[in-house]
Amino acid sequence: MMKNEFPAYYYSFDGTRIFYITNFKNGELKENDKVIVFNYGLVCNRAHFSPQEEYFDKLGFKVLIHDYRSHYSSSGQDRIEECTFKNIAKDINGLCEMLNIHKPVFIGHSMGVNVTLEYAKLYPNELSKMILISGTVLPPQDIMFDSNFVDIAAPFIMSFAKSNPKIYDFVWSHSFKNPILRKMVLDGGFNKKQVDDSFVQLYMKKISELPKDLFFHLLDHMKEHDIITHLENIHTPSLIMGGDSDKVIPNYLQKILQKYLPNSEIYILKDGSHVPQIDFPVLINERMISFINRT
Repeated sequence: MMKNEFPAYYYSFDGTRIFYITNFKNGELKENDKVIVFNYGLVCNRAHFSPQEEYFDKLGFKVLIHDYRSHYSSSGQDRIEECTFKNIAKDINGLCEMLNIHKPVFIGHSMGVNVTLEYAKLYPNELSKMILISGTVLPPQDIMFDSNFVDIAAPFIMSFAKSNPKIYDFVWSHSFKNPILRKMVLDGGFNKKQVDDSFVQLYMKKISELPKDLFFHLLDHMKEHDIITHLENIHTPSLIMGGDSDKVIPNYLQKILQKYLPNSEIYILKDGSHVPQIDFPVLINERMISFINRT
C-alpha cells in the first residue's frame, strides 16, 4: 500500500471502464514529476508489485496502478475477446493523457512485458524507459516450464471446462483453498525460501475473481502476438530482468529479448524465480532505481 491512494475510473475510447489508483490527485502532476506505471502479468494483480509500489512512493515518485479491461474492477468481463494488447495499450495511453502523464517509466512483469512492448510499438515517443521482468516474446505455450506441456494440455482443459462447466467453475473459484494446489504454485512460480503460502493464497483467490475463460484467451493472444518482429524498431531504454531459477519462463528468453531489443541491458538475479521482484525486493528495487536515475 502507498501512503496516499486515490482510486477512480477512466472511460476508454470504446466506453470500457478502467479502474486505476494513483498516489496523487488529478491535476497535481508537475512537469518534472517522474511517474511509474505498473503492468502486471497473466491473471496477476497489483500485489505482484507491492514492494515496488511502496518503495517508489516513499522515494517521492508518482505511481499509476490500473486494472486491465476484463480484469477485477475494470469492466469488460462479458467481452473478453476485446481484451487485447492493442486495446490495453490504448486504454493506458488515454488514461495517461487524461492524467497529464508524460514520459513515464513502464514496469511490466510476465504478460505485462507484452503490454509494455505493445505500448512502446504504438507510442514510440511516449515512454522514457521500460523495465521488463520475466517476459517472453515467443509463444508461452512452447516454452513454459521449458516444454510444450501447456500447449498439449490446454485443449483438454478447455474441453473439460465445456463439458463439465459446474465442476470447472467450482475448481476455478475454490482452488485457493487447496493447500496441495497452493504448494504446486509456490514451488513452480516462486522462490519458496523467500515467499510464503499467504502470498500464494491471495494470488490464487484473486484469480478466482476473474472470468474463467480469460486465462486461455490471453494465453492464445500471447501466442499470436507478433511483437518480436517489431523489437528492432523499439529504441526506448530498457532494463530486462529475470531470475536464474525461473521455471515458468526460462531465463534464456530474457537473453533473446536483449539480443533483439536495441538500447537494452540485462540483469539476471541469482536464485530468482518467475517473480524476482517478490523474492528479492530490495535487490530488485535497487537495480531499478539505478537504471531509472541514470541519464
